Formats: sequence, structure tokens, C-alpha cells
Amino acid sequence: MEKVIDLTPVARPKTSQPWAKKSPKFLGSVALSAIIPAAITLGFIALAGMDFMAALIVVFLPIQIIAAALVGATVYGRRGILESLLVVATIFFSSFVFVLLGSVLWSVISNGAAAISPSFIFQNNYYIQPTTALGYGGVGHAILGSLLIVGLSTIVTVPLGLATAVYLTETQGKSKGIIRTLLQAMAGLPSVVSGLFIYAMFIASGITTYAGWTGSLALIPLMLPTVARVTEEALRLVPAELRNGALALGAPAWRAFVQVTLPAAKSGIVTAVLLGVARVIGETAPLVLTTFAADRTNLNIFSGQMGSLPTYLFGYIAFGFDESIKRAWGAALVILIIVAILFISARVASRTRTKARK
Repeated sequence: MEKVIDLTPVARPKTSQPWAKKSPKFLGSVALSAIIPAAITLGFIALAGMDFMAALIVVFLPIQIIAAALVGATVYGRRGILESLLVVATIFFSSFVFVLLGSVLWSVISNGAAAISPSFIFQNNYYIQPTTALGYGGVGHAILGSLLIVGLSTIVTVPLGLATAVYLTETQGKSKGIIRTLLQAMAGLPSVVSGLFIYAMFIASGITTYAGWTGSLALIPLMLPTVARVTEEALRLVPAELRNGALALGAPAWRAFVQVTLPAAKSGIVTAVLLGVARVIGETAPLVLTTFAADRTNLNIFSGQMGSLPTYLFGYIAFGFDESIKRAWGAALVILIIVAILFISARVASRTRTKARK
């Protein structure tokens, strides 16, 4: 008689996760290690009148480290001390950076909102003095100037950055190491040096006067390393199986790259362009040296002085009057809004195209 074998699949047994189990004693110790340092710190602030940031660093952080080390040693032994210290340091400094960034954003939004109005967005600053009321004049000419200057830089930089990334990832050239070294050197180039170079070569020599295109030239060396390196990493993250599959089907190397590798890395390339734009849109020193600061609206990027948001901010905050400082805060808020719009638009467009292909 043949033996019947049961082939019904058996459910996988549930494995225990000891790291997920927390005893009430452990949870209570963690709560006390957080509450006691906070209570002591608040006591110092209330009784001694200590500054909040000073109390946070001088009182709270040392007591928190000691308390976390005691809890780690009690629960896990000697090895728990270093783990608890790492957790405390990670959470504290991450929160510290988050609070700093949040305070900067809040300062720009709260101070810049007072200057934002339709006239501030669409008007230029011709015939406007540093003490003129906020109801007159604005950053319309500076917005157009920034878009034209950064746009020309982007048009030149994106093909160069993409070509550089393709050369570094898709070829076996002997000069790849030299190009990477040059990109790293350009990434550390001070922005004022780039502006001085363009100023000395084109403006001081008499070849041209202040113009928007000279500012675009000064921004290209600052934008190129970011676009090239991030695009290179995006291309390297594409699985080699996709490209090999296209080659196995008989596609030439260039077609495999254009139709397989490049679309797969599209989101990374978009990120590279956005990071490059964000890198240069707030640069002030190169534009002060190459485009100067015009108060009129100039749409000809190849002739005449051209205003921009960074130079507008720099100029009006230097006057020191209440109205001029409010205008500078407003310009800073406009820069943040433009960067946010660029990021959101690029992300939405990238997701829409991805869904359409699916």
C-alpha cells in the first residue's frame, strides 16, 4: 500500500522578537531618565534665570548622558553604556539641528510675510528709496533677473553635467580620475573666487560691462559639480541587469543607455538638477561682482545691469532702515517660495510621467 504524502503548505511558525519586548521596568527607567534631566533643567531656568540654550547644553545634556548610561548599564550591562550614549547623542543633535532649521524657516516666514503683497511681487524698485513705505516698489525685476540668470546657467550646466556623468559611468577613459579630482576641487571653490574670475576676465578687461550672462558664467562652476556628481550616483544605482538585458536583446550600447539606463535614472537626474539650482539660486558674491544691482526691469540677459534676488537682499539689508530690512526679509521669503515651487513641480512632473508609463 502506497503511503500518501500530504503536500499541503504549512504556515510558517511565528518567530519571537526579543528585541521588540519591553518590560515595564525598562520603560519606567527610560521615562525617568528623560523626565528627571528635563525637570532639573527647568528648575535651573526658573530659579537661576539661566538662558534656555545654555541650560540645554550645560545642564540637560550632561545629566541626560549620565542618566542614559545608568539605564543602559542596569538593563544591558557594560555594553549598554555605549549604546545608550549613542542613542542620546543621535536624538539630541538631530533634534538640535531640526530646531535650528525650523527657527530659521519661522524667522524668514514671520518677518518676510509683512512685506509680501501684489505690488511687492510685481513691481520694480525704480524711484524707490530705502525709507519708502512697503506699499510701493518690490522684487518683480529681481525675480525675473534671478530666473533668467539661473535659467541660462542651468541650460549650460545640465548637458555638461550629464555628459560628464555619462563619461564617468559608461566609458573606460583613462582621464576619469583627473575629472573626478577637478569636480571635487570645483565643489570646494568659493563663490566669490568664481565671481572675481569672471569679473577680471570679462568686465575689468573691457570685453563687456555688467550683464546677466556674466553672472550666469560665474554660477556655472558652482553648479556643475553638484549636477555631475549626483547624476553619476543616480546612473550607478541603475541595476546592471537592465542594461545587460537590453544588450542581450541586440540593442547597441548607446540605445541601451538612452532607452533603458537613462529613463531608470530620471528621478535621480531631476534631483541633481534641483540640487544644482538650489546651490546657486541664493549666491550673492558672484552676482554682485558680475551683474551689479539694477532697480529697473531688464529682460535682456546679454546687455545691461540686471537685478536678482540675492543682490536685492544684500543691498537693502545693508541700508539698515526698518523698511529696507523688511524688504530684505521679503526677498528671502520669495527665494524660499521659488525653491519650494521648483522642487514640488519637478517631483509632481516626475511622478506623473512614471504613473503614465505604468
